[in-house]
Amino acid sequence: MNISDVRAQFPILKQKVHGQPLVYLDSAASAQKPVQVIEALKHYYENDNANVHRGVHTLGARATDAYEGARVKAARFIHAKSEREIVFTRGTTSAINLVAYSYTRAVCQEGDEIVISAMEHHSNLLPWQQAAKAVGAQLKYIPLQPDGTFTLEDAERTITSRTKIVATSHISNVLGVANPVKQLAAIAHKHGAAILIDGAQSAPHIKVDVQELDCDFYTFSGHKMCAPTGIGVLYGKKALLDRMEPAEFGGEMIDHVDLHHSSWKEAPWKFEGGTPIIAGAIGLGAAIDFLEEIGMDNIAEHDRKLTAYAVERLNRVDGLTIYGPEDRRMGLVTFNLNDVHPHDVATVLDNYGVAVRAGHHCCQPLMRHFQAAATARASFYLYNTEEDIDRLMFALHKTIQYFDDQE
Repeated sequence: MNISDVRAQFPILKQKVHGQPLVYLDSAASAQKPVQVIEALKHYYENDNANVHRGVHTLGARATDAYEGARVKAARFIHAKSEREIVFTRGTTSAINLVAYSYTRAVCQEGDEIVISAMEHHSNLLPWQQAAKAVGAQLKYIPLQPDGTFTLEDAERTITSRTKIVATSHISNVLGVANPVKQLAAIAHKHGAAILIDGAQSAPHIKVDVQELDCDFYTFSGHKMCAPTGIGVLYGKKALLDRMEPAEFGGEMIDHVDLHHSSWKEAPWKFEGGTPIIAGAIGLGAAIDFLEEIGMDNIAEHDRKLTAYAVERLNRVDGLTIYGPEDRRMGLVTFNLNDVHPHDVATVLDNYGVAVRAGHHCCQPLMRHFQAAATARASFYLYNTEEDIDRLMFALHKTIQYFDDQE
């Protein structure tokens, strides 16, 4: 993995912000796009733009081949058994909502349980709140340790024979810590429950094998892994997708329609009503090609080293608090400077060309667990370097100096 060659593929990184070279440390929110992905979108719109599946003309056939080819690539990327287990969605949020709406209604009755953790992104919390209310189920939380993680022992005590669904993040978007999802899947299955894994922060960084994890559902977003915005994937075991009813109804997803009754196509197409996200799927396919050419193992090793380097540097700063355990961390560091609001930290850093995220990161329950209203977060990806971390540290020291001078 030649980092200079990788960086050269991202045109946006060549710009300056406030007269400083851009240091983009916000990939956990959305990753930048390489030339290959941008060119794939351009090629589709300039050469193959047409609707898919229904047309018999040449452009329609080309668009369909590219769209369904992206489904094959997505299945290969996460080692699904078949492309029939891949549903294209708008992203992780819509994928989780689909499962929470449809699968919950298929399996849950009043008094059943849905189990999640309080570390979850709101996208993996709010849909389950609403699903539990809709079917009369109880929403239960695996308790958190002081560092924000949970133990398998606590999961064992929380999941019962009444549990129908367990949902958790693969890697936390605040802690950067990988959860023991394979072991959690085994616990869920022992009690007859299905498990959904939110892979928004894991699919861009590590090799994912849904068969090895034995998860029932796995979700991820294209825009966090160099693909366009507005495209994501729901993986579901075929037997479970077949059991679920669609959540959206309209053209494309039907088999037969009459005035008072209709029937649906098979999965995955029954979940893709209307004109699908054609260009987004093609862009996702190009992003998968790009990441696989570099190698997911290479990306994972690069991101681990960068994260460890950042933690080591940040730990030297007096008055800086890092949230979560320092080991098992991948791709991001969340922190606060004493007595300085994280929004102020991010604003000063931006003046030095350093882009970080500040806020509650769509994890308000986890923020309350840490008794913090908000935090700053620096996140890293395959195009970042140790020099980027050094620039972050320089800008942080300038931030500290600025606020010390205000006192």
